[in-house]
Amino acid sequence: MHFLSPTLFFLAALPLAVYAQSNSTDTDTDTCNPEHNGLATGTLQYNSDCNATTWCNNGVCQNKGCRREEFPLGYPTSSGPLRNKKNITRPDKCPTGMFCPDEGSNCAPILPVGSACQLDRDDECEGPPNFMQLRDTTGHGLNVNGSICLNFVCQWSNVTVGQTCEVQNVGYVAYGSDHQEFVNIVSRDNCQVGLYCDTNSKTCIQQKDFGTSCDADKECLTFNCEPSQTCGKALAEPRHLATWVYVVIAVGIFGGMIGTLIILFFVHGRQRDVDREKRLQYWREQNAFRQNILQMRETARASVFGSPDGASRRGTLFGVATEDSAMPMLTNAAPKGSGLRYYVGEDGSASYENDTENELLVMQTPYEDKKSHHF
Repeated sequence: MHFLSPTLFFLAALPLAVYAQSNSTDTDTDTCNPEHNGLATGTLQYNSDCNATTWCNNGVCQNKGCRREEFPLGYPTSSGPLRNKKNITRPDKCPTGMFCPDEGSNCAPILPVGSACQLDRDDECEGPPNFMQLRDTTGHGLNVNGSICLNFVCQWSNVTVGQTCEVQNVGYVAYGSDHQEFVNIVSRDNCQVGLYCDTNSKTCIQQKDFGTSCDADKECLTFNCEPSQTCGKALAEPRHLATWVYVVIAVGIFGGMIGTLIILFFVHGRQRDVDREKRLQYWREQNAFRQNILQMRETARASVFGSPDGASRRGTLFGVATEDSAMPMLTNAAPKGSGLRYYVGEDGSASYENDTENELLVMQTPYEDKKSHHF
């Protein structure tokens, strides 16, 4: 967090800094010193006394007449701190055959070979006739259409192997992972693409393949000289994994899916067993209740339609024979279970029973049962 705080502060303060810088001059009334025009120390970025939207012209800050970027610094967009800023008009880009200088004054014609140019502004120089063969297609910024601004002079990148070449070494301030400053030297030359200019012999040499010893990035075809002083892979090259890595990943994915399904199967199976046991317990209780009702009905029928001999022994109540010791109304309830609609017999055997038959047996009344008897 100690290292993130300055960065976050810088990012939060950047829009305000841009807003304040763009507000400093809006008209052609602010003065500037042309001697202060130049490259900033460390970053080598063009700097002057004027703000981001003006340039110093003979001691007076004037609005810029061209731009290089699609969204240049300091100009308003559809949103942001400058959206309500007045009197700021974003200039146009320069057409083909012209360029916009660092100060952003006005578009100027492309410069021929040998003309003075600004630092690393290869786009200011006119390309050679065979620019299609000399232009850089590697994306490393070696030249623009075969032309290069080398040591502030427009040249062509057409020097071949063994020929004398010219080198430009520029140091930039960079920061490492420990936030310590160090100098990053960028070396450029006018050799053809695929060659580099040796600093000692000043001749063009073929760049080295992967794994070859090196002293600088420019010596490698991949432009990546690793700390072990061997040419490594290009930093922009995608990393290709071995086949077994994809196999392990595929097995892990499908194995995880199958394992999840198996775990869910056993978990749901256990839940189904619990629910089945609950249903079995319910229907055991219902069967016990039905047996008690049937037993009550048989006891009542035996009491009402008992024989006279039995009545003298058992006594009468309003002329109706009764038993002194009737069977209990409820028997010991069956142990609770769960599950399916089982019928539990007296012998302990269990069998499936139709739902409709269960309901008819439970809901049948003694009166309906008497219809089958003849007095």
